[in-house]
Amino acid sequence: MRASYLDYNATAPLRPEARHAVIAALAQPGNASSVHGFGRAARQAVEAARESVAALAGARPEQVVFTGGGTEANNMALRAARRGVVASAGEHDSVLGACASGSAIGACAPVIAPVDSSGVVDLEQLARLLDGEAPPDVVAVMLANNETGVIQPVAEAARIAHGRGAVLHCDAVQAAGKIPLDLTALGADSMSLSAHKLGGPQGTGALILRAGHEIEPLLRGGGQERNRRAGTENVAAIAGFGAAARAASRDLDTFMELAAQRDDLERQVLALAPEARVHGAAAPRLPNTSCFGVPGLAAETLVMALDLSGVAVGAGSACSSGKAASSHVLRAMGIGEARVAEAIRISLGWASGEEDIAYFMAAWQTCLNRNPSVKRAAV
Repeated sequence: MRASYLDYNATAPLRPEARHAVIAALAQPGNASSVHGFGRAARQAVEAARESVAALAGARPEQVVFTGGGTEANNMALRAARRGVVASAGEHDSVLGACASGSAIGACAPVIAPVDSSGVVDLEQLARLLDGEAPPDVVAVMLANNETGVIQPVAEAARIAHGRGAVLHCDAVQAAGKIPLDLTALGADSMSLSAHKLGGPQGTGALILRAGHEIEPLLRGGGQERNRRAGTENVAAIAGFGAAARAASRDLDTFMELAAQRDDLERQVLALAPEARVHGAAAPRLPNTSCFGVPGLAAETLVMALDLSGVAVGAGSACSSGKAASSHVLRAMGIGEARVAEAIRISLGWASGEEDIAYFMAAWQTCLNRNPSVKRAAV
């Protein structure tokens, strides 16, 4: 049976360059902190990767702190808070959860900045939440949403935050390798990345820090990563991350062209089911992401049916222990529970082709035909 993988926002297939880098690193012994030749070779692999990740992020190598993934990077960044965090309503669970339980800021829920019906953070409300006698001192606004692909006005949010004495953390996990990144242009004080979202190995990521912005280590007990993150570096995974970052930088223009495939998919979806709703379509989006639903067709049922046809798509966040949880992102956009339960996400990537769209459409039309109510609506 042919398979069509359309869940890149959950994890991208490993790029050949990254696979080669991982295997090469695994074949070599040596701790990156050792001073002998084997250790120096491991250190060289780590530092080469650091340069590549920095280039992807529009930063300098010394600003890159390697982590165990985007979730760890988000948790690290939010330790800068002393008076609390303002987070946009569409933030990833790793941001919202860290705010609620981080030891550095106490067990208190973040202050939520609302989003509009397209999922874009309300900057006026954000400013109001930062006014007051003792406002939160960290603002968290992601660059692109993992479920809808909606791109946020991070630079504007950073100006608001800085004008009120706060710092801004940007979760750029979904944006990296899909749209250009520039830490300075965004005005962010910190930015998180994850290797497996752009074709690197799972289990490694990075926190990018603005020059002069330091944080308390989340992990202590060693001097690695310039005393910012203790523990022996995962050399193989970091080497793969670096290779994926180089490939993503090289292929950025090609990736941007996926918007045409995404738009064609949405046109076909609406032609078959005019009552379908594409969420976030009125806002700027990542070129690879489409989130939509059809009245009367439950996402959970649709994901399983498509899977049986060899098509992999997402529903809600992929970070819920294998369970398609109800989307807080769509609810924050004012979408009713019935429509939330119908939303699926298609996300394309570096190996996607027009044949993947065609295969999805054939399988999806079969699903529509099996649902009489949807079929009547589409006539």
